[in-house]
Amino acid sequence: MNLFINMELELSRLNQKLSNNMKKNLTLLIFLILSSSALFAQSFKLGDAKGLFFGISVGPRFPIGDFADNQNIGVGGDVSLSYTDNKFLPVFFYGKLGYQHYPGKQNFYQNSDYSSFSSNVYLIELGTRYYFKPIFDEVVLLMPIAEGGISFGYFEKLHQYKIDSGHQDFIEEVTKTGFHLGAGFSMFLLDVLGSYNYFHNNQYISIDLKIRIPIYAVI
Repeated sequence: MNLFINMELELSRLNQKLSNNMKKNLTLLIFLILSSSALFAQSFKLGDAKGLFFGISVGPRFPIGDFADNQNIGVGGDVSLSYTDNKFLPVFFYGKLGYQHYPGKQNFYQNSDYSSFSSNVYLIELGTRYYFKPIFDEVVLLMPIAEGGISFGYFEKLHQYKIDSGHQDFIEEVTKTGFHLGAGFSMFLLDVLGSYNYFHNNQYISIDLKIRIPIYAVI
């Protein structure tokens, strides 16, 4: 019986030690990727710390307004680079390259001469992201985030008609300028973000899961 009690005590101590080590390692990692320096008011001199980060995100796209009349829920993703240093923390500057695809709605085909109507969207986005103070800091950090910026879109729309419609198929190409506003939660290396995206006649809501890794960091 004493043996089992001693084993339980040792396991308890080991779990506590592992938990403490995990917290220490996580804190060190956040320091290295420059997040916690601003959030916890560490005393870096201006310009001492800087970092460049690479991100990949993917998620559904929900057309709204006129865009939803003929387009179904789409899917999209992007790759991004973001930068900050102590002069700007907790603000990050980012650039994104994105792609989206929207299929047509079946009821739109039934009530029109279209046999297929789909849109491909190629995006360039520039903006800033702000990290708020953590709302949870046990084991992992959980921080509210907000971002916004300007968007440049190239829309490629395929118009394909039914054989007996008398119309000729064609591809419509349009460039547009708009903006995006988003909010969500971040563990810094992993984000969940919802955004409102505006282009004239092409508004949509995006939900993204983003993975971020540091590619360059100096402290």
